[in-house]
Amino acid sequence: MIRIKGSYFLLPIFIQFISFVAYSQNFHVSIYGSDNNSGTSTHPLATFEAAKRKVNEFKAKHDLKSGVINVWIHGGTYDLKNTFSLTELDSGTLANPIVWQAVKGEKVSITGGKTLPGKLFRKALPKEIVARLSPTARVNVVSIDLKKYGISDFGSYKQYGHALPVIPSPLELFYNNEPMPVAKYPNSGFIKIGKVVDKGSVPRIGDKSGKGAKFHYTESRINRWVGQKDIWLQGTFNYGFADDCIEISSIDSIDNLITLTSPHLYGVASGRDFQQYIALNILEELDSPGEWYLDRSDGILYFWPPSDYSKAVFSVSLLEKPIITLKNTSNCTIKGLQVESGRGIGIYMENSSNCYISDCVVRNMGTSGIFMGQGAESFSDSLSIDDYDGKAVSENIGSLQNHIYKYTAWDRNAGHDNGIIGCEVYNTGSGGIYLSGGSKLKLIKGNNVVDNCKIHDYNRRNKFTWAGINIDGCGNSVIHCEIYNSDWQGIYVHGNDHVFEYNEIHHVTLNSDDTSPWYIGRDPSDRGNIVRYNYFHHCGNPNRMNMGIYCDDSSTGVTVFGNVFYKMSTNHGVLFSNSGWHLVMKNNIVVDPISVTAEISAHYYTWAAGQTVNMFGEKGLLRKRLTENVHFDKPPYSTRYPELLSYLDPIITGKEWQGMRSKGNELSGNVIIGGPAEPVSLKGGEYATMSSTNNYVSKDDPGFVNMKGGDFTLKESSIVYKQIIGFQPVPFREMGLRKSR
Repeated sequence: MIRIKGSYFLLPIFIQFISFVAYSQNFHVSIYGSDNNSGTSTHPLATFEAAKRKVNEFKAKHDLKSGVINVWIHGGTYDLKNTFSLTELDSGTLANPIVWQAVKGEKVSITGGKTLPGKLFRKALPKEIVARLSPTARVNVVSIDLKKYGISDFGSYKQYGHALPVIPSPLELFYNNEPMPVAKYPNSGFIKIGKVVDKGSVPRIGDKSGKGAKFHYTESRINRWVGQKDIWLQGTFNYGFADDCIEISSIDSIDNLITLTSPHLYGVASGRDFQQYIALNILEELDSPGEWYLDRSDGILYFWPPSDYSKAVFSVSLLEKPIITLKNTSNCTIKGLQVESGRGIGIYMENSSNCYISDCVVRNMGTSGIFMGQGAESFSDSLSIDDYDGKAVSENIGSLQNHIYKYTAWDRNAGHDNGIIGCEVYNTGSGGIYLSGGSKLKLIKGNNVVDNCKIHDYNRRNKFTWAGINIDGCGNSVIHCEIYNSDWQGIYVHGNDHVFEYNEIHHVTLNSDDTSPWYIGRDPSDRGNIVRYNYFHHCGNPNRMNMGIYCDDSSTGVTVFGNVFYKMSTNHGVLFSNSGWHLVMKNNIVVDPISVTAEISAHYYTWAAGQTVNMFGEKGLLRKRLTENVHFDKPPYSTRYPELLSYLDPIITGKEWQGMRSKGNELSGNVIIGGPAEPVSLKGGEYATMSSTNNYVSKDDPGFVNMKGGDFTLKESSIVYKQIIGFQPVPFREMGLRKSR
């Protein structure tokens, strides 16, 4: 095995890149090629399917000993009408890996859409359209007849959001490789929800009547939309962690009332500053550069170009299935490609082994960038999480979050020993990368890794719920990544024995409530997770309920070691837990937090006192997760995590259990500069516990190399090494992306 900065990789990950192999068999693909060609550099093939056939023919005819089979893809844009699929038949071997890669120095774009030159757009607009636009828009908006160029599948808007399935986007427009916003109001900011007349159905408590809410609006501009169809409101309709996108049923301009077609999970409420929305898909609001609107009845797309469009590159997304899939595939690498402009997933991996996505850019996707493992499909249309049931499905995210909430030990069949390496994932609709692998039930490690990747701007459609990296399973790792620019979370965790190290996470959790840059929660069996040597900075919103390392309801067994936290605007602590066990925060550096370093809440004795039987009782959620989803009292759990065996022991039969009381939490050996003098806040009485020992707390520079310049490396002469015996140097300069990506 080879070790790089604290993280282990199996040797095969490097085999595909070494230059001293016994031989190299090469095939070539070009937009100027022909599938009748031999596939050489001078006679390239035209399609990936033809290249697959050539590779498999070569494998069948040759008894290979060692070497790489390369498929070189030459520069250009490859608009795919169907998924490019690699299966078991397309696998390599450890000795003979297959690498699909861009020719060095050439830009290869694999799209799930159609590219349109700017010259196809026209300035002349129908009179009836002109009448609906503002005077300024009339002279700037251009149009194109998509049907004229063979595009008739526009998709359709459907409700999406919290507790709802992740669904492919409808057709989207990209201009010079950037997603353009559909015509909306307002162009910036939000509209506050007015007085609620009828909150609508509340599916969260079992109300399945399907009634939409009714509430007042105060913006007179909304009167202009009376009679228009297919207008959608996207916003936060009740809790600040639950977004939704719901169609307007009607607008009453006399009483200033909006009625929605369908309910929000929690019912609609108003009065809090985050209970707000924007309105989407309105021709009359096409009033600023970059906005567009598609008339689905005749296929005319209207657009206000933000710059000279005559030489611009336009594309529209068409493919709802993943652009590239690797299913039951082994020893294959996808390298150096741009994968973009699809309505669904960019790259999908299932039951793969020793497969790598390397140095790729995955962007402008309707759902996620790279998705490892299966998704789920609900058996019903119910919004309620509690009565959810469904099945695993391939090539689709769907109801993954609801499925794994119910079946916490679900093995998503992601495979093992795979890597996503040196990639950039951005401008995605519903999260960046989904990492899975291993068996939570059997505590078998998947050894899948996301390494040296940049993930940002990953919530274009689902504003909340889906993080930069979502991880589950057992024994996977996220290392040397940079995650940033999101209203939502950086990393969302399920599972066991994952390692998160040398990452930089910043400017996330910017506009959501009850959220954090790193989150785990509601399953005491999710143990053994390590957060080590990461740089968290400029996270959170002081006007929202935010946490840093959020070990939510009944989390256990998380180690937070050697990290640097700077300018954390998380008003419930750099670390927070509701009644957690064995949460250890040690040897970290915390600089200028707005709140305490750690906050522990005894929530089962305060605001959640009425939920204890539902959590710990005979049919309780936590009991089910510990005794049915896994078996915490039998191997491997009883031997790996013996300290968990007393979790369900009764204190008062039928009323109180050991797991309700915090236990084994530790804040020790940390450097805390700024913030409150007392680094720990205990909320809710005597059962909120955390020991606080040997921490260095000061307002002054303890001897950083350059505190003002943001270099939090401690000098060898730092007072910290005298004040905290055994304090280990924190490798600040190694955190984040490696310089040679």
